[in-house]
Amino acid sequence: MLIGILQTGQAPDVLRDEMGDYPDMFVRLLAGRGLEFKTYHVEAMAFPASVHDCDGWLITGSRHGAYEDHPFIKPLEEFIRKAYADKVPMVGICFGHQIIAQALGGKVEKFKGGWAVGPQDYDFSGKPVTLNAWHQDQVVEKPDMAEAVGTHPFCEYAALLYDDRAFTVQAHPEYGNDFIEGLMTTRGKGLVPGATMDAARARFTPDNSSVAIADRIADFFKQTRN
Repeated sequence: MLIGILQTGQAPDVLRDEMGDYPDMFVRLLAGRGLEFKTYHVEAMAFPASVHDCDGWLITGSRHGAYEDHPFIKPLEEFIRKAYADKVPMVGICFGHQIIAQALGGKVEKFKGGWAVGPQDYDFSGKPVTLNAWHQDQVVEKPDMAEAVGTHPFCEYAALLYDDRAFTVQAHPEYGNDFIEGLMTTRGKGLVPGATMDAARARFTPDNSSVAIADRIADFFKQTRN
């Protein structure tokens, strides 16, 4: 099964050299699950010709806001709506989670409660899930057709399911603790409160639920659809 990775941002240069860029992280995360990948750098306006060029689509994170006026935002929203209408499965992570919700009638904004950074404990339909987060923006109103399947006191719509058409997660299963530490060092200073970053470091553990979410993403893509 060929999954098109729609790249909507880039890792900081110093981290990219050592840990790869966002598509590389997803390829590592989903390795060994019967998926193949092709990357389209949509942030640089390199879009697929059709929503049917791949069997499914994965939209990455980004430092951009879904509500901001960047050249790639409107074409990406149109692509999302077309893929949804044609029942081509989509997965969205962080910005991807937000832009899919926005494109389908939800609302995204800078959360008044501030930043979520590092390991967060979510409730996924009654199951505890711990994933690394890095966001201030979040979905504050979900689209009518979306079901909330992941929640957190700080983030009501932490994961959304749109029947068999889209599965989206606010947190970052592709981010390891080392990458979160790198973001705090490169992008966090002067942007994220120091106390928030200190608290994130104190919560780092060797393992989280990334493997379980990777399995869920792969199962979502590969499920039988009419």
